[in-house]
Amino acid sequence: MSVRLKLTLSYAGFLMIAGVLLLAAVWVFLLRYVPDRAMLNTADDETLTNGVFPIRSVLLGVFAPRAAAVLAFLLVFGLVGGWILAGRMLAPLTRITDATRTATNGSLSHRIRLPGRKDEFRELADAFDAMLARLEAHVAEQQRFAANASHELRTPLAVSKALLDVARADPYQDAGVVIDRLHAVNTRAIDLTEALLLLSHADQRSFTREHVDLSLLAEEAIETLLPLAEKRGVAFETSGDITPTLGSHALLLQLTTNLVHNAIVHNLPEQGTVWVDTAVRPDTVVLTVENTGEKLTPQQASTLTERFQRGTERVHTDHAGVGLGLAIVKTITHAHDGTLTLTPRSDGGIRITVELPAAPSGPS
Repeated sequence: MSVRLKLTLSYAGFLMIAGVLLLAAVWVFLLRYVPDRAMLNTADDETLTNGVFPIRSVLLGVFAPRAAAVLAFLLVFGLVGGWILAGRMLAPLTRITDATRTATNGSLSHRIRLPGRKDEFRELADAFDAMLARLEAHVAEQQRFAANASHELRTPLAVSKALLDVARADPYQDAGVVIDRLHAVNTRAIDLTEALLLLSHADQRSFTREHVDLSLLAEEAIETLLPLAEKRGVAFETSGDITPTLGSHALLLQLTTNLVHNAIVHNLPEQGTVWVDTAVRPDTVVLTVENTGEKLTPQQASTLTERFQRGTERVHTDHAGVGLGLAIVKTITHAHDGTLTLTPRSDGGIRITVELPAAPSGPS
């Protein structure tokens, strides 16, 4: 049975039960104040006759047919009224169902926009509209990401093909130079593929959460990237507290490494500085990485976490990356229910803050 029919039968059944109880109450009231029999004195001419009159039997004969008629009316009224009332009550649900079918067919721009006062159906419709908006934005982002990824992957493949074509056309060309160039291009393609896989893994949140100390991850990332920092003349300054959180050790280490690497590479040409700090707040832990460098506007800083976003100066460096460093940081942060904040420094460079939920106290 449909929900409308079920509601109709429920309304009619409730009305019938109420009617039966009401008629039963009336009948009990009559039985209480009306005697079963009564003496009846009748005078016929000059003769006085005494008799017994069955009042309850007569009353039942009058009451029962009318009560049955009332119950029949209540049944018809309950079915008709219940059907109409159920239809009005379920009208918003019909709009939500139509919107769901439209979204299923691929149209995510449709919105319910249910009018009227705020009730359960209005809250459901508003929640569904918000879900459609987020889904539409996510699909659009994925489409842009797929297009950008295809373009980025096509570039090293096209370069490799061009190098091979040149080598085949000129057999006397130095093979070592071609091999070195092919190795660099292939390394970039592998880095890009691994970054894409990491993004997909973080997006799906398919990881096991465990107790992780961000301060230890920061120390590990700094130790790993120290040779690169020394090569580029960048100095580290670290401070902070033990910062326990729950999450994937591998993903959070990747997040920290990306932040430190980004701070080293996009720094001053010489005598640059990277500050790494960890702090504990009442309900969260904070990792802050900031560096010296060129001055950025707030608008420029807000675009750095977009996938495949690279400034012009980044493309031509020996550590240009694949344009996914901060995008990976953003994805991992959101997968751990955290927030990522990018703030340009007044003297140049940028301050990046990752705030994650603190791990609950006690044994893991």
